[in-house]
Amino acid sequence: MLPFRWFRLTLACILGTAVHAVTVYQAPLGAMTTTSTAPNAVYTGAAAYDPTVLTPPPIPSPAPPTQFGVQVSNNAGNVSALSISPGGAFLGFSIEMSVVEQVLGLNGSRLQVPFLNLMALVAERSGSVHIRVGGNTQEYAALVQSLPEDKIVEKEAVNVNNPTQTPSLLYTPELLYLLSNISSLVDTKWYLGLPLNDTSNLRLAIAEYGESILGGNLLGLQVGNEPDLYARHGLRQATYGPNDYFGEFALVVDAMQADSNIKVHNNLIAPSVATGDWTPEGKLMHIVYLHVWNTGFIPAYQNSLSALAVEHYPDDNCAALYGNSFGQTINPQDVFSDYLNHTSALSIVAPYVNSSQIANAAGKPFIMFETNSASCGGFPGVSDSFGAALWLTDYAMSMAAVGFNGALVHVGGQDVYYNPFTPPPTNQSSYHQWTIGSTFYAVLVMAEALGSTSSSSSGNLQVVDLGMNGGNPFTPGYAVYEGGSLARAVFINFMTDASGANDLQVNLQVQEGVPGSVQVKYLQAPSVSEHFNITWAGQTMGGQFASDGRLQGTQSIQTVTCDTSANKCTITVPAPGLALVSFEPSSSTSYPTHTFATTAVEATATKVDPSVVATSNGSPGGGSHAGSTSRGKSQTSRGTGIAPSLLMLVAMLFGAGVLGRTYAWRWP
Repeated sequence: MLPFRWFRLTLACILGTAVHAVTVYQAPLGAMTTTSTAPNAVYTGAAAYDPTVLTPPPIPSPAPPTQFGVQVSNNAGNVSALSISPGGAFLGFSIEMSVVEQVLGLNGSRLQVPFLNLMALVAERSGSVHIRVGGNTQEYAALVQSLPEDKIVEKEAVNVNNPTQTPSLLYTPELLYLLSNISSLVDTKWYLGLPLNDTSNLRLAIAEYGESILGGNLLGLQVGNEPDLYARHGLRQATYGPNDYFGEFALVVDAMQADSNIKVHNNLIAPSVATGDWTPEGKLMHIVYLHVWNTGFIPAYQNSLSALAVEHYPDDNCAALYGNSFGQTINPQDVFSDYLNHTSALSIVAPYVNSSQIANAAGKPFIMFETNSASCGGFPGVSDSFGAALWLTDYAMSMAAVGFNGALVHVGGQDVYYNPFTPPPTNQSSYHQWTIGSTFYAVLVMAEALGSTSSSSSGNLQVVDLGMNGGNPFTPGYAVYEGGSLARAVFINFMTDASGANDLQVNLQVQEGVPGSVQVKYLQAPSVSEHFNITWAGQTMGGQFASDGRLQGTQSIQTVTCDTSANKCTITVPAPGLALVSFEPSSSTSYPTHTFATTAVEATATKVDPSVVATSNGSPGGGSHAGSTSRGKSQTSRGTGIAPSLLMLVAMLFGAGVLGRTYAWRWP
């Protein structure tokens, strides 16, 4: 079982990338570099490209049965413990406000093409993508009408009076036009954050402009990020607790109602606790005053809330970066096996089961607003491995099964291991493409597993943990019901065995009788330690620096003929691997591929000020320009920014043809 560490650090990362100003291309599969064992020399580069490859855990002793039966019903009415409907856009992304230029684009007319392609892959499977822009940097964000060199975000110098030494973040309305223009190309919807560092001077511009510019693409506004850590980080007095947050939330509600520029008053998200010093409710601790729900929070703000949210990282790698004052340094090899079993997912979701029921009773979605494998950037060889993709899928399916309505996977900068996608360093953007992390595959799997295949049943999805194979933690499985009928099943094999001896043979039986055949897509790699040689239904995102955001290769969907007389379909699950079984053939067909290209050619070098791209929320610092949101870390120098005279015109492609559609851009 994974240890729960009741603290999180808010750290920094550096260097994103400029917008690609060269024609993107699809790298051939043969050019993909296979991950190899790390050399003996100590790697000193950015964490996002760390070559560390760990040793897969041995086959458990005793080994779990590899042949077993699973019985399911075709009728959801016959199934107990079904979740509420999670919706197709279950796994989304959490992006720190300070790194939007590197990940999303330089402004509303210069968008990151690979990012658009990645979001299109998710949206065409799930219906839409939910993205949060905020985090700890939202607490000090202030809107200004313009910034030098047409920047849309900029960090100010460290405020020495700020105990966490977090630089203030300035942003312009162009940031919101950037989000809006992305939404016009790909069905993306956004969460934003209201700053809560100064309750005597609430800055509501993010709500005013966000509502005006994003319209229906604004999902909600997070009121404060991780308030349970405010006291620990020196942002509030030592006695600050849930009742204090309750009162500050009231100030925000009153201020928004008094603001004539804000028309929507029921889209707030809270409390976003990180299970650091508080808990959502009394099932977790015996100290009543640390429970948010016990304050009467939900009934008091029922009409102001659009969703309830929490944040959680199951572990941390902080001591490796900042010394033993943050605990004992963890050897990644020692914790690798913690992520490769179903017990991990169950241990994470267990404390939130009752809260999900409370949210459901209140008619509010329950969201894991920020999560990933480990705070402080994750673990080398763990967070960037194929095992992490299996872990995240199992974790996400477990959240869906206990009543979560969505979860947002955190995206850091160059110096984190857990990114689902990473732009190349700025000075390499003219010849390197993006690096797609293993966990992005988990997002694709979840999009297909929970994405609706029928407009008539859209949103009516339910998930149940099958507890299959006698509840063995190395072979979890789930059933997905859509519109009351069995639609899909997900089977996972956490073991690594190239011989095939530990491939699973799942004998699937349906109470009402199996269909004549089922379709199966596989997520697989040679080992749980693999970084890049990963395929989803035969396709890959490519190797390091080798992706333009499009799937490469030919899709492979396996048709498994069922034995209707014996009421049995035998599904093979490779070791390691995942099988997505579809009982509806139409849902297994190839998805329409919407891709994006640029007509721009870079005329000058593009360079981004490193001070702009510091981030937080579990993302470590790195390099000589490291910024921070943790006590004792400060920004000490600034780079020079060169703003190129460059306009990126984005065209939407459908297959090989350009769609005849005009987009209303807001030009700078």
